[in-house]
Amino acid sequence: MPDYLDDLRLAHVLADAADATTMDRFKALDLKVETKPDMTPVSEADKAAEELIRGHLQRARPRDTILGEEYGVEGTGPRRWVIDPIDGTKNYVRGVPVWATLISLMEAGEGGYQPVVGVVSAPALGRRWWAAKGNGAFSGRSLTSAGRIHVSRVGRLTDASFAYSSLSGWEEQGRLDGFLDLSRHVWRTRAYGDFWPYMMVAEGSVDFCAEPELSLWDMAATAIVVTEAGGTFTGLDGRPGPHSGNAAASNGLLHDELLGYLGGRE
Repeated sequence: MPDYLDDLRLAHVLADAADATTMDRFKALDLKVETKPDMTPVSEADKAAEELIRGHLQRARPRDTILGEEYGVEGTGPRRWVIDPIDGTKNYVRGVPVWATLISLMEAGEGGYQPVVGVVSAPALGRRWWAAKGNGAFSGRSLTSAGRIHVSRVGRLTDASFAYSSLSGWEEQGRLDGFLDLSRHVWRTRAYGDFWPYMMVAEGSVDFCAEPELSLWDMAATAIVVTEAGGTFTGLDGRPGPHSGNAAASNGLLHDELLGYLGGRE
């Protein structure tokens, strides 16, 4: 198996640089925010963080492809860095500390590109999670100050904690009835939103989560962290990995039941 630890160390360096940029503008009264064509917000910090990461990668990994939320794809090749400079921009611009920079390395393989490295850095929460293929998942402040994380062992739906982002997406996708049925059968539901539920699944404080509409840069880093923590990450169609335009992540024990409720449409 290839050793991805050098790439993981680089991803941490990229996250450190992005954290400095995003934290410098977090809660700034003069923060500039625009609306993209898809009606989602983008701040000057999103753009600056992605530009910074791209610059580092162009110097350190000039042969690799880069795909970012704000500036698209650049380059070709079997290795692709996937970047979401601020996952949770709506939180960021309102001063809510639940946002993160997502950095993943994907490699071409059977079934398309697959994530092999992922770093999720949430500096306003003082938290970071990461994983490299075959090396497990970890959380801490740095590579040298970290603890290994694992998914939960909860095996009954009535004992499970379910996290999600919002109700509106499930209604728009024609899956609201299944979502509501599932919420009635679990122990607890909470709408933490964005990257955070996936990291909670990885560290065992939430048992499963799902979102009805996502992009690759929303999922690539979180998918490898969840799977290296012993969990399962698929689309709502059951396809493994971050390729379905939506996501279901669990401790593995409850995944079939999760998909049973949310996989269909009305």
